[in-house]
Amino acid sequence: MDTLDKAEITRRGLLTGTGFLVVSFSVSRALGQEAAPVTQTTATPPLPGSLADDPYLDSWIKIDAGNHITVFTGKAELGQGVETALLQLAADELEVEPGDIELITADTNLTPNEGYTAGSQSMMNSGTAIRNAAAQVRDLLISQAAGRFGVEASTLQAKGKRILASDGRSVAYGELVSGQALHLKAQPQSQLTPPSALRYIGKPMQRVDIPGKVTGGVSYVQDLKLDGMLHARVVRPPSYGAKLLDFDQASIASMPGIVSIIRDGNYLAVVAEQEFQAIKAMQALTASAKWEEKPSLPEQANLAAALESLEREVGTVAQSGAPTFNGPTIFEATYTRPYTSHGSIGPSCSVAVMDKDGNVKVWTHTQGVYPDRGAIADLLGLPKDKVRAIHMQGSGCYGHNGADDAAGDAAYIASKLPGRPIRVQWMREQEHCWEPFGPAMVTKVKASLDASGKIDNWTYDLWSNTHSTRPGKAGELLAGRLKENPVAPLPVKMEITPAGNGDRNADPLYVIPNRRILWHFVAEMPVRVSALRGLGAYANVFSIESTMDELSRIAKADPVEFRLRHLADPRARDVVQMAADKFGWSDSKLPDGHGRGFAFARYKNHAAYLAIAVEAKVERETGRAQVLRAVAAIDSGQVINPDGIRNQTEGGILQSMSWTLYEAVTFDDTRITSTDWSRYPILRFASVPETVDVHIIDRPDQPFLGTGEAAQGPTSAAVANAIRDAIGKRLYNLPLTRERIKAAMAV
Repeated sequence: MDTLDKAEITRRGLLTGTGFLVVSFSVSRALGQEAAPVTQTTATPPLPGSLADDPYLDSWIKIDAGNHITVFTGKAELGQGVETALLQLAADELEVEPGDIELITADTNLTPNEGYTAGSQSMMNSGTAIRNAAAQVRDLLISQAAGRFGVEASTLQAKGKRILASDGRSVAYGELVSGQALHLKAQPQSQLTPPSALRYIGKPMQRVDIPGKVTGGVSYVQDLKLDGMLHARVVRPPSYGAKLLDFDQASIASMPGIVSIIRDGNYLAVVAEQEFQAIKAMQALTASAKWEEKPSLPEQANLAAALESLEREVGTVAQSGAPTFNGPTIFEATYTRPYTSHGSIGPSCSVAVMDKDGNVKVWTHTQGVYPDRGAIADLLGLPKDKVRAIHMQGSGCYGHNGADDAAGDAAYIASKLPGRPIRVQWMREQEHCWEPFGPAMVTKVKASLDASGKIDNWTYDLWSNTHSTRPGKAGELLAGRLKENPVAPLPVKMEITPAGNGDRNADPLYVIPNRRILWHFVAEMPVRVSALRGLGAYANVFSIESTMDELSRIAKADPVEFRLRHLADPRARDVVQMAADKFGWSDSKLPDGHGRGFAFARYKNHAAYLAIAVEAKVERETGRAQVLRAVAAIDSGQVINPDGIRNQTEGGILQSMSWTLYEAVTFDDTRITSTDWSRYPILRFASVPETVDVHIIDRPDQPFLGTGEAAQGPTSAAVANAIRDAIGKRLYNLPLTRERIKAAMAV
């Protein structure tokens, strides 16, 4: 068997040492990632980051007698580079080299439960926890060495996995913790390494996840091969709610290599010795299967009206003053966003095996191993501790795509064939048809200007669901919904929180005296939906920043200056000014068909700040819009790996350009019709901007704010505003396709 499952230690095993190292220590100051300033109070200060949920140091750091250092994170590497950044953090605080550390990511038997890797919170939560835990472990080791040497701790130095005394004596980390576990609770304050002494934080470091990807190594779950592994393919219904009436089992069971055909209600799958045998059998099953279908989808051309008709309740997201529209300068608009696919380049995949004792092990590219474990356990009727979910990267994700369902498929099929690993690989059309899509939305803005050219009234109404139907129970998995005794998905409900979901970024950061933001909650969507990167922020920022552009035109103001006149937050002003300066923003005349666009947002209104300027050209004959160059400025707090921030921001910009210019799920009254790349186009290399420049504002004294989802909202509006500048007409409906651009130009 492949030995990727190399860490056969368990969290329980880590905690059953011969004793505990109990050391009292205190620090006089806290730096960096504390959520709030430390004050003298009788209340216990909160633990930083995810330490608040899992406070024991050995949940995050392990040092064994052999001087081997292991760091644990509940967050997953999704291609965003989090592994590298976490190694930089731990290495600096432990005074070791990054290569001295083994980093174990999301694994329900080994790592803390940090929920989902989502919302640009990995550094904010896990990074903060690991950094503080590492700093406290370092100080514990120094304290232990001081006792052993009979000297003051302040005279000792941690370096290269040893504690060094000024008289030449030294002791290895492993000797100080030998036979003991670092099983003690973290303190609320940590003595973090000051910025001047940092060796890795704030500096570029080569990504540790890249070599395997560029050399053909085992990087993705799609690459995983285990001894004795069987291959499975699932036959999906042709449409939502379709019922399986019949299929030709006998002839397919006799095909070469077929091990099993599994049918449970409307769930149908085939298992074979070889992958291509499974594909051939799946195709034969698909051809022979007879389904009963019913039209259940709304007319796509009237999707906005359909969503408005599905409104269940209305909640107030934010309100101040009393919006009143009596003046002459009023702007009103309605914007729409379509259903959007995750567009995962690699269709979802998972490998699972059930052993003779009924324990199930699942390798999955889910973004939440613990929630997915819960759903799989519910699906199989097992206690959670009988299921182990181990994260492996998938080829493309950024939200709730088919990864969790594929894990459910693999575990379910493995439970029917215990003893042999089962690999389930989805087909392209299955990924395009059955993944949960990014939700469609409708927004309506009404705003007015006062005599000085400032916004005095603003109302914003949005129609959206929660943007999350992530697993937790069997009903969130396709296998759970399709089996003979189906499990209904858990009902969703409107929850207005500071982070937001459908309402994320619906409240503009701008200073507006009279505002009212309402969420018209859509509980039941016509198609299957869930989290896509940024959630509601993408459509909300598109709507708000498109409106800001129109209002600046009404005010006869420069778009950058117009935003600055409504921004009080100095960090917001800094990124706006930097993006404009680096872009060379001006009102100089561009060639015919070219336009400039600018946009800004602070993600979730409490995370990273990002402003972006783009130049685009529009071909009148074809309607093709192409972004020629993009310049962004981002402030995501203290920088760990500047290359990582640039990589993520560049990726976010390109992803948003693809959503904005090309992407929309299509359907008829019964079936999803955008089943492949020809019917669901995405940004191709020929349309990538000539330059994408990302400028970073480092705040070494400020908390991590996250990076991954900061660019998607502002980029959409910057592109729309550039097209508006180029053709003189505003487009309100995403995506901004050639057909819509030509229609706006009346070509």
